[in-house]
Amino acid sequence: MGRASLRDGLAAAVEALSWIELEGLSEKSAVARVSKQLRVRELSSLRLGYLVTVEVLRRLNVLDRIGAEALKPRSFDELSLGVRNFLRIYTYWMKFKRATVAEAVRLLEAGRNILGWKELLPVEIAFGKIFAMNLDQMVEKAHDPEKIGLQTWHPTWFVEYCFKLLGREEATKLLQANMKPPPTYIRVNTLTTTASSLHERLMKMGVELRKVEELNDVYLVARSKKPLITLAPYREGEFYIQDKSSCLAALRANPQPGELVLDVCAAPGAKTSYLAQLMGNKGAIYSVDYSKRRMDLWKREMKRMKVKIAAPIVADAYHSLPINIEANMVLLDPPCSGTGAFWKTPSAKWRISLNSLKAMSAVQWAMMESCAQHVKVSGTLLYSTCSITTEENEILVSRFLKLHPEFRLTNLAPKIGCEGLYGLTQCERLYPHLHSCSGFFTAKFHRDF
Repeated sequence: MGRASLRDGLAAAVEALSWIELEGLSEKSAVARVSKQLRVRELSSLRLGYLVTVEVLRRLNVLDRIGAEALKPRSFDELSLGVRNFLRIYTYWMKFKRATVAEAVRLLEAGRNILGWKELLPVEIAFGKIFAMNLDQMVEKAHDPEKIGLQTWHPTWFVEYCFKLLGREEATKLLQANMKPPPTYIRVNTLTTTASSLHERLMKMGVELRKVEELNDVYLVARSKKPLITLAPYREGEFYIQDKSSCLAALRANPQPGELVLDVCAAPGAKTSYLAQLMGNKGAIYSVDYSKRRMDLWKREMKRMKVKIAAPIVADAYHSLPINIEANMVLLDPPCSGTGAFWKTPSAKWRISLNSLKAMSAVQWAMMESCAQHVKVSGTLLYSTCSITTEENEILVSRFLKLHPEFRLTNLAPKIGCEGLYGLTQCERLYPHLHSCSGFFTAKFHRDF
């Protein structure tokens, strides 16, 4: 990679990390903003910026521990955002990319070019310390479970939570799985093509697929020569890039052609488009999301995926929905902590806390109450999250069943994961280390009266 591409990629990463820290943006949103802000047009620079941003965020706690040690007696928090994030990037490069002395020099040259040599001058001595530091010795000094958190790049509170939830041995396997990039799955859009036709077409483009046996229409992407979104079949709506756990939610909702379906928290449209596919584009889907920006994306995705039966509604399901309908099926996939998808969005690891779990479950509860009003008698309500916490899942389900005797849990199909906790065996949990997908929870309720 040339000096200009390295400089632009690092500048994008420094700025993206800063926006994520300041405004809680996602990794993709931050890099997209930075590409416009810094006018970075070269694709290789943007890819480098995104890759570095994600990999730094995966390891944020251990990178900060190294940086704090190297800066002593200065405090890590005294540094400006730009310097702090460049120090994190440098530490990642030295300790996890195993940089040579020559590469370290090039990286520092790029940093001085981006931030200015005067800005970096007060921390110059730390760069040499980081290069020479023994990472294993530093981690060994920590006490369990903080040590496990540093070894697997998770906050200590989450390590302790997983130990209580799964036991130390199983929890460690889960935490280790989160260290890896997630697998990529696609879902064939049978509204526009067939599985065999798409498979043959993608194979000619250098994409190797493996069938997910338990799920119709779902394939693991084993290899791809080019980014999937650049391929013609993607642009033409022949497939959707969608985790298999998300595909499961639509399959378990089991909507029938001609039914009325309510999809709540629907943007950007993965589940809506699969629901329409399962319904053969017959019936009606009302898709609700609070964000106009996200619903604009939803509209583009419905056009790409050739969905004809879905109507968008911009509304906040935390309050009563502005529609007077009773649906055969309501699918609620509310905002959650994302603790099951830390390998996909590592920035979430550092935003979530035990207190935020309580706040999140309060939002989810209000949405469940709102959605329950729109399920017709003999209809179903499907609740799902990409979280592994009981506060957002089993505890919420138990409370709902106590206060809503008109609803009962019903069996899930297909069922490929682990039974729910606290005796809720009809619910299901998925875990990254066991099921090769994001951590996921699903409960399905039937309304009897």
